[in-house]
Amino acid sequence: MIPQDLLKKVRRIELRTSRLVDDVLAGSYHSAFKGRGMEFEEVRQYQVGDDVRTIDWNVSARFGEPFVKIFREERELTVMLMVDVSGSQHFGTHEQFKDELVAEICATLSISAIRNNDKVGLICFSDRIEAYIPPRKGSKHVLRVIRELLALEPEGSGTDIGSALEFLNKVQKKRSIVFLVSDMQDRDWQRPLQIANKRHDIVAVRTDDEAEHALPNVGLMRIVDPETSQTHLIDTASKKVRIAWKQLAAERTIAIEQSLRRCNVDEIHIKTGEPFAQSLRQFFKRREAKRIA
Repeated sequence: MIPQDLLKKVRRIELRTSRLVDDVLAGSYHSAFKGRGMEFEEVRQYQVGDDVRTIDWNVSARFGEPFVKIFREERELTVMLMVDVSGSQHFGTHEQFKDELVAEICATLSISAIRNNDKVGLICFSDRIEAYIPPRKGSKHVLRVIRELLALEPEGSGTDIGSALEFLNKVQKKRSIVFLVSDMQDRDWQRPLQIANKRHDIVAVRTDDEAEHALPNVGLMRIVDPETSQTHLIDTASKKVRIAWKQLAAERTIAIEQSLRRCNVDEIHIKTGEPFAQSLRQFFKRREAKRIA
């Protein structure tokens, strides 16, 4: 039996994200990603402006006038959600934790996918694989994905993006669109990401919180690393400490962005407490422009 409070959370997220898909993302997802190929549909008479390369010379010779081949995009895609559920995701200072933000992002992407008759799958990982749901279609399946994200209690607290990408390549042989949803607080993931991106179309959805970039001035503060459980006492009243913290965060962000660019992986950056639908829409628009170019 599924607890009633969990069902209510699932339903609440489904309703909220469905409205976002209808109001903000309508059509954007469909335009952003290519189908698996072009499939022949029919021939019709040539019209001014048609690409001469599509002329069907056999049919044209038979009827004594030019005919062109019409193709349609084979649309069905597979979308894999690779979700970081490590200890650092259970953190937030702006209205929500990062893992709550992640659940809404994944629900929005899932609903966008099934509205286009695509399949959706889920891999949850920490320093191990925590959950795997094979890709399927349908609204009931999406509800299962959302429920898993909300109910999962990870066994691990660390982050191993490389191993998760290796698992992806093992279970998903067919080329897929992969949304890697993580704060990227890990090392040595660049090479595995490069390898996986050759087989799949990977998009990094990087989540973070403002407090990870700027410390508040509140005097002595005890900070616990949620992934290692190490405790540190920091004097946030010190201007030097706050500047050093901000500088280290900026350097870490630059390093992540540079690594993603070297891996040829697109990035969507989303912070807790901020509307994320607009960031998704802007990304879809960029993808659409790149696709048309």
